[in-house]
Amino acid sequence: MTMELPLHTAVEAFEVRDNCLCIGGRTITEIADEIGRLPFYAYDRGLIRKRVARLRAELPESISLHYAIKANPMPEVVRELATLVDGLDVASAGELAVALDAGGNPDDISFAGPGKQLPELKAAVAAGITVNVESPTELGRLASLAGTAGGKPRVAVRVNPDFELKSSGMKMAGGPKQFGIDAEAVPQLLRDMAGMPVEFSGFHIFSGSQNLRPEAICESQTKAYELALDLARYAPGRMSTLNIGGGFGIPYFPGDKPLDLAPVAANLARISERARRELPGVELVLELGRYLVGEAGVYICTVIDKKVSRGQIYLVTDGGLHHHLSASGNFGQILRKNYPVLVANKVRPTTTETVSVVGPLCTPLDLLADRMPMAEADIGDRIAVFQSGAYGYTASPHLFLGHPPPAQVLL
Repeated sequence: MTMELPLHTAVEAFEVRDNCLCIGGRTITEIADEIGRLPFYAYDRGLIRKRVARLRAELPESISLHYAIKANPMPEVVRELATLVDGLDVASAGELAVALDAGGNPDDISFAGPGKQLPELKAAVAAGITVNVESPTELGRLASLAGTAGGKPRVAVRVNPDFELKSSGMKMAGGPKQFGIDAEAVPQLLRDMAGMPVEFSGFHIFSGSQNLRPEAICESQTKAYELALDLARYAPGRMSTLNIGGGFGIPYFPGDKPLDLAPVAANLARISERARRELPGVELVLELGRYLVGEAGVYICTVIDKKVSRGQIYLVTDGGLHHHLSASGNFGQILRKNYPVLVANKVRPTTTETVSVVGPLCTPLDLLADRMPMAEADIGDRIAVFQSGAYGYTASPHLFLGHPPPAQVLL
């Protein structure tokens, strides 16, 4: 069958040479030869730089941009971003080590997470970073560490507001949550903090992730600012930082449209102007992860078998959910949808067919594309899964069934 396959916007960001996908100026064949193994994740540093540059151009200069390392903690990626953004946000002692090794300034590193263990808190205090406290217990543990590193632990309060980021992929605020301290309980926590040997720095209000609706993001950011303004009345000291979260999404599925930054930038300009008058000297932080790296990454695997079962064509690959859990639909999707997937060495096909792309695992969940029109593929062809720069490699169960993990490269 011959047909013209529409290219997803994510695919259009990459060069195509001799009908073969290129990442960072190299074809996937050249990359595979250089790495010496497949499957692999490849991240395009040029696209990461363009994304940060676009944000710098559109957002107010007064907004500080932080990278949430959990989206992609590959050391080379973090090292690249550390030179481009204003700060780093970590979620474990392991990520803290990556941030520090990448040259991150401890003054601009924050640590969030609802279950920080005592050794992690000790590492954070020793490094001199900001800890976003998520419970009274955690605050007490930090206070007990005062003096162990020659000073007071620097803390911000992570607030669980009474609102959520509407239409977000994962809601992380509003109602009962394991994240942060309920907004109504924060005033008392701040009063208690006044008698503790800790240094108060501000608030962290993160409401949700993966949102493509600018009006929802604007509403959440405005509410976060107003909540912080109200809570500042109870602060035991001067507030220096307000992290209003992120939530910027990228288009994964058919029908998704890229986030329109213009209204978000305009709203942040209004918030910045208010902060200049109402919270002078306070740094406004925008914390982004997926939005900075998600579209810059591609996962590549190889067709190792092609079979037909009762009329349905299956391309069996050496990759799968153990390498890319989110593309399989098992990382938060309610109804499974296909990521942008194509035959990487036949980007503009002459003949096409409808196929399902599966991995080598003994489970029907091992599915990278379900009944998707693609180039007519053969054994040995390469399959590319786009939008793979965030929550891909480290969010996947590499140990499942004992297959080797994929490689990673920043180009």
